[in-house]
Amino acid sequence: MNNKKIKALFIVNPFSGPGRQKAIDKHLTNVLDKDKFDYSLEYTKKQGHATKLSAKAMKDGCKLVVAVGGDGTVNEVARPLVGSEVALGIIPSGSGNGLARHLGISTEIDHAIKVINDSFIREIDTVKANDEMFLSIAGIGFDALVAQKFAGQKYRGFFKYLFISMTEYFPYKPQLFKMVIDGKKMEREALFISFANSDQFGYNTSIAPEAKIDDGLIDICVVKKFPAWVSPFLAPMLFTKKIDQTPYVEIIRAKEVFIIRKNKITNLDGEPVKLKKKLHIHVVPLSLKVIVPKT
Repeated sequence: MNNKKIKALFIVNPFSGPGRQKAIDKHLTNVLDKDKFDYSLEYTKKQGHATKLSAKAMKDGCKLVVAVGGDGTVNEVARPLVGSEVALGIIPSGSGNGLARHLGISTEIDHAIKVINDSFIREIDTVKANDEMFLSIAGIGFDALVAQKFAGQKYRGFFKYLFISMTEYFPYKPQLFKMVIDGKKMEREALFISFANSDQFGYNTSIAPEAKIDDGLIDICVVKKFPAWVSPFLAPMLFTKKIDQTPYVEIIRAKEVFIIRKNKITNLDGEPVKLKKKLHIHVVPLSLKVIVPKT
């Protein structure tokens, strides 16, 4: 980035998370480097609006588009930027903020803005699920069911997510998933399967502790249904990044997977999306530029 001011658009989801982003204009006035950025703000009005705003920003000559919201907002903003020279910035203000946590971006708004001031760019993988894209994690089975229930809640948060998970867990029956992983056929009966590009499951929990976002691989996490009495022992392992050490989680690394499931609902970066029962998931290596903290 040269000495000329960088044209930037901040796309704000006013409905995400606890609402801290509603004062984003004040934070930008106080913290953003005005000598470096020529910026403007747009607010989303409905699902999918952020993608349209991001695409328009590219046409208008923006070199930086910043998502102010949760993982779903980040996903929408990033879609038009994949494969381009335009960088994605993230000011996390959602519920889980999985991608931001994986990249080391603070959930404190002022700290996240300072990361944008430094403008250190890293290239990361993106992942395609049929014709859709995700950045951090996708899920099918029980995971997708919970995402669908959670999306319909007026108030979101960790405890609401936990409550839905506990309520739906007992009646839910594991499914048989037929897969072809990097050309190898296999079947697994599972509670759910996650496809992790990052190590984050959201809320600083990790379903794939060794996942890397720039290695060209997906960590396929097959989670078996476990007895309820085991839950108090498993839950802390999500936070300590040791869940892959339990007999209930199997992780397979691959470049692509074809999978057949019963239900069409798929969790893409925390948002439920209806896709075909046959899924083709594959990595698009180093296809997105993201502003991250300097290491």
